Amino acid sequence: MRAMAVEHAPEPSQFRVTLFVGPQPVEGRPCTSSCVFNVKKRSWKGGIQVAVAITQSQIDTLSAEIDFSRWLTQALIDLPDKDRTSPQERAHELFIQAVCWCKLDLLLQSGISQENQCLADDTWMTEVRDTVIKRTKFITSFIASELDLVPRDATAS
Repeated sequence: MRAMAVEHAPEPSQFRVTLFVGPQPVEGRPCTSSCVFNVKKRSWKGGIQVAVAITQSQIDTLSAEIDFSRWLTQALIDLPDKDRTSPQERAHELFIQAVCWCKLDLLLQSGISQENQCLADDTWMTEVRDTVIKRTKFITSFIASELDLVPRDATAS
């Protein structure tokens, strides 16, 4: 068993971002969740809130793209079966948060106005897919850290 080094997020240059709430269901859209982030730019006097929406179908597709289920099975392999349910549920919530954060990063890179806003579930999905794939190790390291798991290299035997 080899331990994987935890990868850290790139340092934000001009924004401070914190998760406010989420994932939570979007009212009137049963298969859509959102995460709300507080965003503060250094040059702004105050911060804003950005709601990032994503559908369950998109989450399922992204999860399959990076083989998240396999990674999670490996990450929880040392836990007794009866102790896996809660971390599995929490891991899926954390995966949604991480994907929403990737989507928010795209907005921050493209430019953001100082007003509360919502990123619709159909915004930048190709770019979100590419970003999630590029940041897979960051996402799994983030989830492992939040769950207090020892990160594993899924390819180790």
